[in-house]
Amino acid sequence: MLKVGLTGGIGAGKSEVSRLLVSYGAVLIDADRIAREVVEPGTPGLAAVVEAFGDGVLTEAGTLDRPKLGSVVFADPDRLAVLNGIVHPLVGARSAELESRAGAGDVVVHDVPLLAENGLAPLYDLVVVVDAAPETRLDRLVRIRGMSESEARARMASQATRAERLAVADLVIDNDGPLDALEPQVEKVWEELERRAASAARTDPPA
Repeated sequence: MLKVGLTGGIGAGKSEVSRLLVSYGAVLIDADRIAREVVEPGTPGLAAVVEAFGDGVLTEAGTLDRPKLGSVVFADPDRLAVLNGIVHPLVGARSAELESRAGAGDVVVHDVPLLAENGLAPLYDLVVVVDAAPETRLDRLVRIRGMSESEARARMASQATRAERLAVADLVIDNDGPLDALEPQVEKVWEELERRAASAARTDPPA
């Protein structure tokens, strides 16, 4: 098994890279998706979030009001740290459970938005960073996702810098251009991941 950490700043296009890698055969473990699962109604995760932030972060239906919670934590590093302290251990445990189900020769891609921020690079055999210039990301967040410019800048500022992400990268995918320039790069990265996975399978000792 080859364990790959995939990361990139908000608006860099990491989700599209994940989609392409899955289409080539990768086993995807999506930290964002798991982070939503662990705070669904009735979970200990949601109870802990409500205890820390109050009932005001719930919708009338009793689900987590993500925009409201986001407006609280992304403008306050201390509050963000509290939220991360609740959610990250739960996400880590669930990710490990899913990874244990993968086959010996699989390429397991962990889609982890905050990989650089949380010093998680050593957990993976290699790290792939989806990179785009800050101005490109800002434009996408405002134009495509409908964020206000101030909200987009706050989200970006809460994450690692571009230099910090690139410092942990083993492979970099440049997504500063149009979508049709992305797929050939991802395909090339996939070929490298397959090569490394096959090599790891040959050298791993039998269980």
